[in-house]
This record gives sequence, C-alpha cells and structure tokens, in this order.
Amino acid sequence: MKQMTAFLFATILMMQLVSCQSPDAQPVALFPDGSEIPAWFNETGKIDPDTLGVQLLITDFGAVGDGQTLNTEVIQQTINEASAQGGGVVIIPEGRFLTGALFFKPGTHLHVREGGVLLGSDDISNFPIMPSRMEGQNLDYFPAVVNAYGVDGFSITGKGTIDGNGLKYWEAFWQRREENPDCTNLEVSRPRLVFIQKSNHVQLQDVRLQNSGFWTSHFYQCNHVKILDLHIFSPASPVKAPSTDAIDLDVCSNVLVEGCYMEVNDDAIALKGGKGPTADTDPNNGPNKNIIIRDCTFGFCHSAVTCGSESIHNRNIIVSNCKVDGPSRVLWLKNRPDTPQLYEYILVENITGQATRLLFAKPWRQFFDLKGHEAPPVSQANHIVFRNIKLDTKIFADIDVSEYDHLKNFTFENVEVTAENGELKQDLFDGLTLKNVVVNGERLD
Repeated sequence: MKQMTAFLFATILMMQLVSCQSPDAQPVALFPDGSEIPAWFNETGKIDPDTLGVQLLITDFGAVGDGQTLNTEVIQQTINEASAQGGGVVIIPEGRFLTGALFFKPGTHLHVREGGVLLGSDDISNFPIMPSRMEGQNLDYFPAVVNAYGVDGFSITGKGTIDGNGLKYWEAFWQRREENPDCTNLEVSRPRLVFIQKSNHVQLQDVRLQNSGFWTSHFYQCNHVKILDLHIFSPASPVKAPSTDAIDLDVCSNVLVEGCYMEVNDDAIALKGGKGPTADTDPNNGPNKNIIIRDCTFGFCHSAVTCGSESIHNRNIIVSNCKVDGPSRVLWLKNRPDTPQLYEYILVENITGQATRLLFAKPWRQFFDLKGHEAPPVSQANHIVFRNIKLDTKIFADIDVSEYDHLKNFTFENVEVTAENGELKQDLFDGLTLKNVVVNGERLD
C-alpha cells in the first residue's frame, strides 16, 4: 500500500507539471540534430508542495534551529515518517538547522521555507562513506548533504537556503594543494551539497544553494529533470571554493535548466559521463542527451557550460537567451587525452554580456591516465553552432588541437565581439562556416 501511495504521489506530480504549462510558452521546434523538442521542455509550472501529501515540520520532531545543534537523526526521522505515511513533504522552517547526510525516500520531498537554512556540517564524520559516483567513476565516497537515490518525482522547493558550510573544507583543500601541488580533488574529504541518482521526473525550484564543500548539485543517471529559478553561489574570494560546480549532469537525459543564477569557483554547468580509455564500454557511464539551458545568468565561473572533463558523449545541447557577467569561458570543450569523447550538436545562441573567452577548446591534460594504452583515443567536436552573440571578451576563440582531436562543422553566425585577441584559427577546423561575424568592428567572413 505504501509503495502504491508513493507511486500515486509521483504520478500526481508529473500530471501537475504537465497541467501547469505557461500560456506564454513558445515551444522551440527542433534540437540541433533536427529531432523534435518535446512539449515537456516548455511546461515550466512550479510545484505546489501542499499537493504532495503529509506536511511534516522538522521542529515537531525536535529539530533545533540554532546553527549549532546537530539535527541529522531528527531530520532523518522526519523523512522516515513521511515515507511511512505513504509520502509527503519534509519542511525546514525559519532557523539554521545543522545536519549531516540526509537520505530521502520514494514519495518524500524537501521544502525549505523562506528564512530557513539547512546547514551542512563541516565535520566530515557526519557523512559516512558509501557507494557513490564522483569524477566519472563509481567508487566509495562521501554522500551529499541532501541525497536521493531512486526517488522518482523527488522535488526540492521553497525560497530558503541549503548551505554547505564549506569554509573548512576549502581551507583543507588549499592546505593539501600547498603540500602537494599535484594532489587530486578526491584527496581531501569533502561532501557535495545535493546528489540525486537514478531518479526520474525530478524538479528543483526557487531555493538558494550555496557554499558547497565540493560539487554543488550532482545528477547521475537521471531522466526528465527540471532546475528552475535557483540561485547557486560559492565564493572566489577571500577563500576560493574549489570544485564547487553549480550543476553536474552525469549520464542524464532530458534536462531543463531555466531562470537560474550561477556564480561559482569552477564550472557552472558541467556535462560529465565517464573517463578513461575504455570509458565508452563501461555500463556505469554514458551520454548526456537533450539538455536545454535557457534564460540563465552566469556570474564569475570557470565556464558557463563545459563538456568534460569526465565526459564521453554529449548530444543535443542548447544554451539559449543567457546573460554572462564574468565567466572565463562561455563554452569549454575539454578534450581529455585519455578518454574517447564525442561532443556533437551543440547550439549556443542569443548570448550577451562579457566573458574572458567565447570558446575554449584545447587538450585538457590534468590528471589524465592512459592506463597502459599506447596512443590516446580520438575525440571529436562536431556540429557546433554559435548564433546571435554580442560579447565583450579578451579572447574570441582560444583553441588548439592535437592529432587526436578534431573540430568539425563549426558555424559562427551573427556574432559580434570585441576582443584583445580576435584571432580565429580557421585552419584548425574541418568545416567552418562564418556568417556576419564581426570582431572589433571588422568582418571575418
């Protein structure tokens, strides 16, 4: 009966999303490969948590919002009770509620009220090591503050904050990097903020995600995910928050990121999926397909959208109607020498603002390992389009290739940039189309 009730709540959630399509939504016709974009991508109604079952306040179970009392057991008890009642919403009220790793169950949801803060513990012992996924590999690692494994219909709502409390983790990382400049990201124990695995029809809306110890939100093997109107932040000063990617999509399909503000000390949106010479044969790995990122604003970050570095196949990626205010790169194609990669059918359109580079595409050699293979695998970026771009940059296109990297069928159309370095190395492309491309007032086509 409980499973049937949880399934019913998930079904109601899906029906609710379908019924809440904005009357002003104008469907985009086609993905870059010519396939039809489903109507689902234009159904952007917000979830009403009051319709999702029993509403349980964590303070009714004894949670204390003083920012010091550890509430992990109490909040987990609230989640368990919501599940026992057939599904429902765990509510974080006003206050600062310190917690370790939390695990949501089928039929349960998280709502953070305005003025409420779910505050991650800065003691890593509150995050028990368990089977997980990090940096393109399945391994035992620390869970996130908020975890959902196989929770179809899961949602995070509300105008409150989930705060990773990451300062001690960042300081530990930079101390280790000072001791060993070649240390990897995984050498310093740090939790993510949100990790959602093998869950479909997921929606995150309105919340603020900030100060994560490691990646901010990580979605692995998820299908039909909507990320709407989030504010995602981690600082670049006075202490840099290392590897705090805003959104990591890892073997995911049908994802909409809309109306979000992202400012983090790493990539804002990174498309993952696996790494290593045989990564494309590992069943734990796979492609990211049908990803639309629109109406977002990017503050400082290493890149607004990045393919890689742990990525094998990204197809049908649209970045549209976005503003940039300080990214180092708008699109970064990380060509990892130890991994076969195919980045194809990517459209970047209607972008305004300022960034250090519009395009960055070079071999990315940090931490690569051929694992005994003599030659690097061949990688390719194919059918990449930049259209309707007006940008102030330092470097128009920062690109290079090796004999194992191929840039094919690139198009720049209606692109107007100012740049200290406006060079476009046309001989590096196998197929390049320029239409109304103006750099520093001079046309390139």
